[in-house]
Amino acid sequence: MTTLFAFLHHLAAFTLVAAIAVEFVLIRQELTLSSARRLIATDAVLGVAATVLLAVGFPRVFYFEKGATYYFHSHAFLTKFALFILLALLSAIPTVEFLSWRAALRTGQVPRPDARKLRMITGVIHAELTGIVIILLCAAIMARGGWV
Repeated sequence: MTTLFAFLHHLAAFTLVAAIAVEFVLIRQELTLSSARRLIATDAVLGVAATVLLAVGFPRVFYFEKGATYYFHSHAFLTKFALFILLALLSAIPTVEFLSWRAALRTGQVPRPDARKLRMITGVIHAELTGIVIILLCAAIMARGGWV
């Protein structure tokens, strides 16, 4: 069971990273009907991957691996978890914007967000990518038993 949960955790994590990378590429292109629809779909995949990551991660912490006591005394884990929660909250900014495009897309219109909103969304996606790098560093530190 431990192996299955580790696999699901890693699958969700890699799916999440891939979704953010796709969003990064799509948001930098000219917005079209197709790219707007892809952004909405990709953001949905991102949300599902993040939910699965959390849903699988909790049993790993509490029932498998080293146990909750170990993890909740690890600064690397606490940093990783706090950053994950912060990024999840930040990701609501692009999600709300993308979902606001649905009405325009239903009528065949290309959404026209203003430049400020696009800069904010791009900034959030950059922050998510940067946060992932820090999360990976924390995971490597945790795997070596460091930063306790």
